[in-house]
Amino acid sequence: MHSDPPVERNSRRSDALRAGTPPSDLAASPFRADRDRVSSSAFFGRLGGVTQVVSPGGSGMLLHNRLTHSLKVAQVARAIGERLLADPDAAAVLDELGGCDLDVVEAAGLGHDLGHPPFGHLGETVLDRIARQDFGLIDGFEGNAQTFRIVSSIDVRGDPGGSGDGLDLTAAVRAALLKYPWTRRHRPSPHPRDLRVPPRGASEPDDAPGTGSAKFSCYVTELADMRDCRSAFRGRVESWQQTVEASVMDTADDIAYAIHDLEDFHRVGILQHPTVSNELTEWLAHQVALAKLGDGELTDTEHLPGRSLERLRRRLHAKDSWIASDGAFTAAVRKVQAELVTKLLQMPFDRSKQAEQAVAAFSGEWTRRLVEGVRVERTPTVRSGHVSLGPEQWHEVQVLKFVHRRFVLQRPDLALHQRGQDRLLTKLVTALDSWLIDRSEAARLPHRLRDLFDRARREFDELRAADPAALLSTGGESPGAADLERWARGRAVIDFVASLTDDQAASLLEALSGRTTRLFSEISL
Repeated sequence: MHSDPPVERNSRRSDALRAGTPPSDLAASPFRADRDRVSSSAFFGRLGGVTQVVSPGGSGMLLHNRLTHSLKVAQVARAIGERLLADPDAAAVLDELGGCDLDVVEAAGLGHDLGHPPFGHLGETVLDRIARQDFGLIDGFEGNAQTFRIVSSIDVRGDPGGSGDGLDLTAAVRAALLKYPWTRRHRPSPHPRDLRVPPRGASEPDDAPGTGSAKFSCYVTELADMRDCRSAFRGRVESWQQTVEASVMDTADDIAYAIHDLEDFHRVGILQHPTVSNELTEWLAHQVALAKLGDGELTDTEHLPGRSLERLRRRLHAKDSWIASDGAFTAAVRKVQAELVTKLLQMPFDRSKQAEQAVAAFSGEWTRRLVEGVRVERTPTVRSGHVSLGPEQWHEVQVLKFVHRRFVLQRPDLALHQRGQDRLLTKLVTALDSWLIDRSEAARLPHRLRDLFDRARREFDELRAADPAALLSTGGESPGAADLERWARGRAVIDFVASLTDDQAASLLEALSGRTTRLFSEISL
């Protein structure tokens, strides 16, 4: 663990708070002020233009975007916190582990997706590939790490007494945003990826060995800030564990994600009753026979109903044997069949009052059930947090997520749409990088892009001086001046692109490609 002296949960990186409430904060409580700072950030407001999976245009009263998703996560997180704090035994454990403040969990729920780029998870994948392959950034891009970078470094508060970097949030709220409190490769040391049983997200992706952890919440440039906010919890949680408030936010995110994406795709008619029902009923009817199939035979016949669900059952046993249960899995499939397929999907969504009421009932009943299933554990398994779903509800969430993945994310028409988004982002990054390295255009660069480049160059220079090992590549080679320059360009351009909405990204590429007569100032960057 880091050896800096402990700090208080409400300490900030600047001394502004100690002199009194900054004039721009309306709330006296530091945690409530943090919640307000997140919700008033321009990075938060832009989430209304960042889609979850598909564009909401013309698809009924509401499809979730990243903003409405974040609002729901904050709502669910606060409900979980209220429920746990109302139980004296649970509240005592929470206090031992570092505390659970309702404003902190709400602020974390609001802010957890600040770093999501245009086009949702597809954008995250594309920017990570470009960052690593084109710019050599060992951190690549990760939405959670981008969130922490925003609140720690590249958002701007503007308080005269502040540092001018990030939102200047309390240690508790910054730590609550760290779902995966480690960097991609080196920190902390030893890295949680090297534990006998790594925490969820710490292992390398199966399809990308040698690239570092699949999920992480901090780039090396924000290492000092991660250490600072985590030091408030030294002796309470392990270096690789989430704080209690981060665990509440993470659980709330799981609940909201599992439910509202299914609502959305029922609304647009993508989730069809016959196909979903056939998958679930076939598995329920033949689960014993399916369990006897070899892995190769199962893969070869995956197109047949029930096979994909059987693969999920096996994957849960392989990755989460601490909680996976065939009995609970079967019960979860039956419940999803009854509550989602029979009660909701059987009636096509026709935008009528009755259809809207059915969606609202499904969402409300499932959210309540899952929140009521949340529990606290003093010594959880490495694969879980101190706050988590009980076994029944955990299996139900896995099945709900499976329905979304199998019948939405794997659709060929979505893949076609996403291939276009991939090309759009790739071309946009290339065009902005070309502009950035054009010395004759230095005075006409977008001010925001120039500021981000100057910041990134300074960050890498300072890190090379203070902690050169954090910048070592897989081969152990120390970076030279040309490497730092290329990394700074890459980080700046990707910071810039990641802060756009879907429409802004498309409009900016149109302008850079000469395919529009709109002025740059009209693109609302």
